[in-house]
Amino acid sequence: MKGRLALLLVLNLLLLSCGTVGSAVADEQPSWRSVGIDPTLWTDGPVEEDTPMKNTYQGNAIFEIEVSYVPSLGSSRESGTIELELFEQWAPITTANMIKNIESGIYDGIFFHRVIDDFVTQAGDPTCKSAFGLYPLTSLECGSGGTGTTIVLEHHENLSHVDGAIGMARSQEEDSADSQWYIAETEAHNLDPENRDDGGYATFGIVRNGMSHVTQIATVPTTDDPTGSEDIQNPASSAGRPVNEVLITSVTLTGVSDPDGTLRFGPSDSEDKGVVSTLNEEPSTFILTSSFLVGLIIVVGGWMFARIETPLSIDDQDNQVSLDAVLLEEKAVD
Repeated sequence: MKGRLALLLVLNLLLLSCGTVGSAVADEQPSWRSVGIDPTLWTDGPVEEDTPMKNTYQGNAIFEIEVSYVPSLGSSRESGTIELELFEQWAPITTANMIKNIESGIYDGIFFHRVIDDFVTQAGDPTCKSAFGLYPLTSLECGSGGTGTTIVLEHHENLSHVDGAIGMARSQEEDSADSQWYIAETEAHNLDPENRDDGGYATFGIVRNGMSHVTQIATVPTTDDPTGSEDIQNPASSAGRPVNEVLITSVTLTGVSDPDGTLRFGPSDSEDKGVVSTLNEEPSTFILTSSFLVGLIIVVGGWMFARIETPLSIDDQDNQVSLDAVLLEEKAVD
C-alpha cells in the first residue's frame, strides 16, 4: 500500500511538471524571433558612414516593407522590398513601439504621405489609406493621425541620421512620437539632437537591403515637385504628396539578424545542444513526447488502481488486523 501511494505521488508530480513545461512553451517568444536572417544576402544597402550603425548585431529584429510605386510620370508601376534592422539594444522603447505597431498590422495598406527629395520619405499614419481605392482621396486626418499612444524621445550616442536611417516623426513636443516614421534618403544629420535646439529626432534602425527603392521613391513626382527630377531642385518642397500612390502593401517582421549563424546552423556539435535549444528547434517533437508521457502516466496509474485488491469483509479478516496509516502533519497557519 505504501509503495502504491508513493508511486501515485510521483505520477502526480510528473503530471504537474508536464503542465509547467507546457505553460513555458506557450510563453515563448514570437515565431519570427527564431528565424535567423543571413546578412550576407544584403546587397542593396545605403552609403555607409563610420558609425556603429554600419554593423549588424546578433538578435536584432528585422522587418520588411513591401512597396508599390510609379517612379516617374508615364512609367509603369514597380514593386519591391525594403529590409530594415531595428537597434533594439540602443532604442528599446522606440523599437518595442515599432514592433507592436507592425504586429498589429496598422501599416498594411497605407501610403507614403510625405516625400521630400534629398531628405526623407515619411509614412506610418494609419489614416493614410486611399478612400474607395481612389487615390489621392483619403481621410482628412492623413498626415496627422496615429494610434493615440505616444512614446518618449529616445536618443543614444550610437544612433544618428546616417543614410538609410529610420526615425520617428513627431510634433513640436519632444515626447509626442506615435506611429509615424520616416526613412532618410540621404544623411540628415541636421536632425540629430546635437545640431538642434528642439531636442532633435530619434533614429532607431537602418535600411539593410532595398535602398534603391527608397531613393526612387524619394524622386517620385509630388504635388509641390511635379517633375520628380533630381536635376531640378524645388526649394519650396517641404510636404510633397506623391502624385501617384506610393503604396505600402505590407510591413512584416521576418526574423532577427544572425551574423553568427547561431539560429541558421545551431551549435557546431549537435551533441552539445542543451534541452532548451532542442525544445526551441523542434517544438512539435517536444509536444508529441509530452503527450506520450502523459498518456503513459495515465495508463500506469490506471493499472495500479486496478491492482488494488477488493477489501475483505469484517468476517473474512483475521482477528489481528494490522492497518497501514499515513501521518500527515498539519501545516501551521500563518
